[in-house]
Amino acid sequence: MKTQILGASALALTTALWGGIAVADPAPEPAAPDVASVEAVIVTGTRQSGVRAVDSAAPVQVIGDEALARTGQTDLRLAISNLVPSFTAQAFGGDAANLTLSARLRGVSANQTLVLINGKRRHGTANLAVLAGAYQGSAAADLNFIPTASIARIEVLTDGAAAQYGTDAIAGVINIILKDDDHGGSASATGGAYYESDGETYSLSANAGFAPAPGAYVNVTLENRFHDFSFRGAPDARVISASAVTANPGWPSALPGYPYVNRIAGDARYQLTSGTVSAGWKASDQFEVYGFGTYGVKKATAYENYRLPNRLPAIYPKGFSPMLETLETDYALTGGIKGQAFDVWRYDLSSTYGRDDHEVRVRKSANLQLYADTGATPTEFHAGDFVSTQWTNNLDVSREFEVGWASPLTLALGAEQRSETYRIGAGDAAARYKSGSQSYPGFALTDAGKHERDSWAVYADLAAAPIENLKLDFAVRHEDFSDFGSADIAKLTGRYDFTPAFAVRGTVSSGFRAPTLAELYYSATNVSPTTAFVQLPPGSAGARLLGLDGLDPEKSTNLSFGIVAEPLPRVSLTIDAYQIKIEDRIVGSGALYGKIGGTVVNAAITNAITANGNVLDPTVGTTGINLFSNGLDTRTRGVEILATTWTDLGDLGKIDWTLGVNVNQTKVTRIATPPSGLGSAVLYDRAAIAFLEHASPRYKANLTGVYAKDRWTVSLTNTLYGPAWAYTNVNGTYFKDRIKAHLITDLELTYAVTDAVKTSIGANNLFDIYPENLNPAGTAASIAAGNPGVALYPSFSPFGINGGYYYARVTYGF
Repeated sequence: MKTQILGASALALTTALWGGIAVADPAPEPAAPDVASVEAVIVTGTRQSGVRAVDSAAPVQVIGDEALARTGQTDLRLAISNLVPSFTAQAFGGDAANLTLSARLRGVSANQTLVLINGKRRHGTANLAVLAGAYQGSAAADLNFIPTASIARIEVLTDGAAAQYGTDAIAGVINIILKDDDHGGSASATGGAYYESDGETYSLSANAGFAPAPGAYVNVTLENRFHDFSFRGAPDARVISASAVTANPGWPSALPGYPYVNRIAGDARYQLTSGTVSAGWKASDQFEVYGFGTYGVKKATAYENYRLPNRLPAIYPKGFSPMLETLETDYALTGGIKGQAFDVWRYDLSSTYGRDDHEVRVRKSANLQLYADTGATPTEFHAGDFVSTQWTNNLDVSREFEVGWASPLTLALGAEQRSETYRIGAGDAAARYKSGSQSYPGFALTDAGKHERDSWAVYADLAAAPIENLKLDFAVRHEDFSDFGSADIAKLTGRYDFTPAFAVRGTVSSGFRAPTLAELYYSATNVSPTTAFVQLPPGSAGARLLGLDGLDPEKSTNLSFGIVAEPLPRVSLTIDAYQIKIEDRIVGSGALYGKIGGTVVNAAITNAITANGNVLDPTVGTTGINLFSNGLDTRTRGVEILATTWTDLGDLGKIDWTLGVNVNQTKVTRIATPPSGLGSAVLYDRAAIAFLEHASPRYKANLTGVYAKDRWTVSLTNTLYGPAWAYTNVNGTYFKDRIKAHLITDLELTYAVTDAVKTSIGANNLFDIYPENLNPAGTAASIAAGNPGVALYPSFSPFGINGGYYYARVTYGF
């Protein structure tokens, strides 16, 4: 029945889209749809001024603030995912990654998309995602700290832009433009929950603009947000088996929540308070001072795997569920001056400092070996700290030259200096004693350390129209790293308009990405009730023992070709095909086993763990390592389509339509021969390769209709996610987990009570769609190996594992 309803809704929207175009009466054209505005003047993807998105030589999608609000998402990461077809958001992460979820563009790593705030580089999170999965290795900017109420618009450049913005802009650029209004504002309150009556979410936000002096503005946004736990798991297999119940007949009545004693399969809880400020003073037509900043404090808590009552009965006679908690402070500040010198040169001089600081705690836990040796153990631990900083200084200058071409030649020159640090702080003595605190051992003294990098870059950009209707943009960049040497990269973009209604465009570019400091130096022990895996730094003594020695930079080549057309009156259409080749791609390895079931299967792995100074829980029978390396090349190919139009219903109102489609596939084209020190192990097993090639949806299509009539606005979005699959690795045996194609429907109704007050109700995943269950054979094998077996759904599901979500919102504008 659900399938029929979903199919009918998609058919109705599609029919209305093309049918509306055919029958609409002639009328003055209103503004283009704000979901993906093509008329907006952009600042991303070009150094020229006054360029509209529809005229851009590179594909740029513009998202307005009203479109963001209509998604019903308080998390900016999820809001963008609802609107940009090539952008997919992580739904669930393991261990600390569940506290900082990530997102990616065009199916490649999140580290290969550059995030800008007002055109200035945003720092990344210090919380590296290390566990296996589609988002392994992510340490990109945390979009959760940018309140949606502070955003005027977002420009998403879906094209390689490393030569223009920096060597990590391989997949594209997300440029978040903050509000700079000097008057007025808004206040909003949102509340919602999943259909299962968990995951309660509350958000309060306010934005206001002020004019403290002539020519000056200050715009401030504050937001407070809460999101509660959700749970989508099965009973813990260890407490419901016949043998367990026979041996422990009192468990069903004694264990809290029995049989759902293990709550790890679901959302983390967090409380987030964040704010932004944007300010400027235009002293004259040729001189302006500006600044903006963000600040956020977040407390996040996630369940870890439940420990049975026999683990430490003297302290936890009913067993215990350790809680992983982070206290995070994230802030950034930019200051600068811009204007015009000598009447012809535009300049922009700025400095940006960003910092992300995580204090990692473990509560309701214990150190078993400390208890065995001393008869006592704390139940709360300071497991350590992650801290990353980034200080970037930029100078950009540009001017136009009349050279007798169809348009003036724009020359842009720039320089950038950047300093980065990454630090792991050791856990307290009890957290790191021998095998450490249960579920999340404290960082050992050998894990701890501070690491630094400096880099500088210079670039040049030429843009012009040599002849009528032909636009060319050529950029080159030289970048030098203190730890990886230098690189020279380039980008050539062109567009030719055959008619006012049809143009072709294309890009060829190269890229270079140095490993993040986290990828280079992160070291920790990841444990479950039955396994313990060490994340080896690529340059550590343990890695060198295996024949590995650090990381090399990635090299990339981007190609794209597309059309921009108006095939029908009032219809804007872009189609862009692209290819991204990445050589020496930095990828997390599969599980490299040292022991399985207590038996040594690869002595080289166990020796590497010892060489790294890690002490593992002796009660755990399966051990191994994970690490990052440059052992393969990938090729990503895809096609992206964006179409917008509107239907005039006369006295009945108007509908804005947007159709976005992304078809995408990544292939591993080369796997390097593993070093001999690994013995029989391979760096990239079937699970690791499948996460790269198949864990992203094969395609994603968004069809949105926004109906407006008098005081009513109705927004209906159907998102079709293509199939995806990956492997579950259980002690070296692989089980395929599949997610079929699914259509997810979002609906929001808004009524303007007055000119200032709007009320909205809505639902995301209106028809409560879930992904397919995990492979039952894999779950059975995991249970047989002694694992809890509580996971029901694949963690790589692009639309999450929580089902439907409903919400209500009240907004007051002034």
